[in-house]
Amino acid sequence: FPSHDSALMKKAAFDMAMAHRKAAEKARWILSQCELSTHEYITGKGFADEQVNVWEKDEAVLAVIPMRIDGEIVGCQLISADGSKKFLTGQRTAGAMFSMGKGMNVLCEGYATGLSVRAALRAMKIPAAVHVCFSAGNMAKIAKTLRAGLVVADNDASRTGEATAQAIGWPYWMSDTVGEDFNDTHQRVGLFAVSQQLAKVIREARVAA
Repeated sequence: FPSHDSALMKKAAFDMAMAHRKAAEKARWILSQCELSTHEYITGKGFADEQVNVWEKDEAVLAVIPMRIDGEIVGCQLISADGSKKFLTGQRTAGAMFSMGKGMNVLCEGYATGLSVRAALRAMKIPAAVHVCFSAGNMAKIAKTLRAGLVVADNDASRTGEATAQAIGWPYWMSDTVGEDFNDTHQRVGLFAVSQQLAKVIREARVAA
C-alpha cells in the first residue's frame, strides 16, 4: 500500500500542477484583455514611446509582461503606475522569462532594465536576445539552460546581484553605484555613456553569440 507521506506528496504535486494551469489560463485571459499602449511606469523609466500590454482593472492601469517557459505562457508580471509589481497566484516563476530580440544572450532582472539594455545594444548595432528573468535567483536558473552570454546585474545593497553574476560565471556589467540597476544608470548618465560601459565589458569578454 502507498504510504501516507507518498499520498500527501502526490496530492501536493497535483495541487501545484492545477495552480500552475489556472495561472497560465488566467495570464492568457489577461493578455487577451490588453491593448498595446504607453504606460506611466514605463514612461517614467525613460521610454515614453514604448508600447506595452496594458490592462485596465477596476481603477488600476497595469502593464502586463508575459512570462514564458519554452515559448509557452505560464504567467505574467503586473506592474502598476507606481512601480509595484506582482505575479499571479500559483504561477510558475522558476525558469520563466520575457525575451526580446535575437543574438548574444543577455540576462537581466527587470523589464525596464531590459528595455535599457536593448536600447544600448541597438545603439551599438549588436544583435542580442535580452532575457528579462524577474529575479536574481531565476537569472541563475535560466543561465544554466543557455550556452554563453552576458549578465547585467543589479547593484543591490545585499550584493545579491553581484554574487549571482559571479556564480553564473559569465562576463557581467554592474553599476558602481549601490542601489542602481542598468536602467537607473541609463537615466543618470545617458544612453551613450551607459552603452560605452556595456561595450567595454563585451570587448574584454569577447562574448560569443
